Amino acid sequence: MSGRRMSGWLLGLSMVATTFAADTPGLVTELVRTKGVSGNWAWWAFLLTGMLTVFLYARLWRRSGVRTDLEFYELRYSGRPAVVLRVFRALYLGVVFNVIVMAVVSVAAIKLGQVLLGASPATVLICGGVTTLVLSAFGGFRAVVLTDCLLFGVAMTGAIAAAYFALQHPSVGGLSGLFSHDSVAAKQALTPAWDWSSTESRDLLATTLLVPLTVQWWSVWYPGAEPGGGGYLAQRMLAAKNEDHAFGAVMLFNVAHYALRPWPWILVALASIVVYPELADLRAAFPAVDESKLGHDLAYPAMLTMAPIGWRGLIIASLLSAYVSTISTHLNWGASYVTGDFYQRVVDPAASPQRLVMVGRISTVVMMLLASLLALWLQTAKQGFDLLLSVGAGTDLIYILRWYWWRVNAFAEIVAMAASVVVAAYLQFGPDHGLAGWQALCLGVAVTTAIWFSAIWLSPPERPATLEAFCRQVRPSGPGWRRVYREAARRGDMLDGPKDGESIRIGLLRMALGCVAIYSLLFAVGKFLYGEPLQCGLLALTSVVSTAALAATYWRAPPTPRAA
Repeated sequence: MSGRRMSGWLLGLSMVATTFAADTPGLVTELVRTKGVSGNWAWWAFLLTGMLTVFLYARLWRRSGVRTDLEFYELRYSGRPAVVLRVFRALYLGVVFNVIVMAVVSVAAIKLGQVLLGASPATVLICGGVTTLVLSAFGGFRAVVLTDCLLFGVAMTGAIAAAYFALQHPSVGGLSGLFSHDSVAAKQALTPAWDWSSTESRDLLATTLLVPLTVQWWSVWYPGAEPGGGGYLAQRMLAAKNEDHAFGAVMLFNVAHYALRPWPWILVALASIVVYPELADLRAAFPAVDESKLGHDLAYPAMLTMAPIGWRGLIIASLLSAYVSTISTHLNWGASYVTGDFYQRVVDPAASPQRLVMVGRISTVVMMLLASLLALWLQTAKQGFDLLLSVGAGTDLIYILRWYWWRVNAFAEIVAMAASVVVAAYLQFGPDHGLAGWQALCLGVAVTTAIWFSAIWLSPPERPATLEAFCRQVRPSGPGWRRVYREAARRGDMLDGPKDGESIRIGLLRMALGCVAIYSLLFAVGKFLYGEPLQCGLLALTSVVSTAALAATYWRAPPTPRAA
């Protein structure tokens, strides 16, 4: 936790750098080429999750005082189920999920290395892995955060340079020429067409917009977009100086991640449609690329070859920066789970600091090796993205409710995780069900949610002493805790309630205003690039008004503690 003395702006930039992975430009390119710019709603929808974290959970996380988000389980729950849940999640997230995420990032690195450097997959994984291992194993969390800030600057410079040189390609003809191509005009819409006349159009609308905005954002666990803000976002909030710095870090992350960063990648993706319209064109241009790695995400590194020598070197360095920042964070985060939440909690509670450091370093190396092996099997960034969504489907609502409803217990969380894996495996590898991808996701969410919600009522609640201790430490708000506050008061134990302005109602209002402000800014930048000044101005004005309205919700007397 670096002494819990980290500034909010450092932590916010670190969050942005971590989510700027080497696979992210490839994922965006694949979405744009296959579904148009509106395909990015698959991850734009997670802004709702981010705003929920900013206005409802950031302060609660910092207030909890735990070292990792898994230590939270023994604060919120009690007994052996809490220990089992903490240890299981340490291995499940720290190793399994972490390895999948790092493998997806490594797939992108392999493609970049093959296209830009002519390097073999093994060479890319060895060089990139060793570089990141040295930083992660010997630098620790502070080194990860500080270097993230530098790496983010380099990565964004390279992304902007890549977009500039992609637009200079003779076939593209600059920014104005790009949107004159019919193939690009068909892909540039910010939302999919509402055409109910064909099954294909309905499936596209559901996949790219309706399901992400109505189901996916609150029900699917995805790294960096966990409802309630877990994972490495929680790690950074817990390292903040205070609640205000934790709040500011997540706010900065969401503004930069959604409103400012995507457009250089989108421009490169649109330009690639002109230069390499089909996969066959990519195959012909880069015959040395392994056939198993051929996909639409390959178009991004292909477009980078348009940059002149020197600039190309900077762009390669920027992508290496993105790779290192993401992998180092996941290695450090995963090692913290394995070390603190598994080894020290179960194997050797009396382990010395030196032994814990050694365990962390060994686990770092093992996770990197496993991720590299999986990367050799995966084909595209979108494949890994879909895998993560399907495995985590249906679990996240319980991660939201556990902060605001006393009845949620450890047994229900264990059931939720087990059910999500079983249901996802059945839908993915079981008999042919004939469902579209979005239909399978919704079915998985519904079944998993029904299972864990039933488990809540079929299992006993947590001990009153545990629930009261949680309220005393975190001071959660909402009707879901009134019973606990009331029972404590009846025994003469007056627990401090939440501060003024921390009600769920105010938090949801701020969440809505924040989403409008950031989405409007995102689309205003897009309309500016599209050469549509009137719509750009209206969207920018909407963003300003929403921001002012959001600020107005804080214009009140300084908050004071009150009884619940």
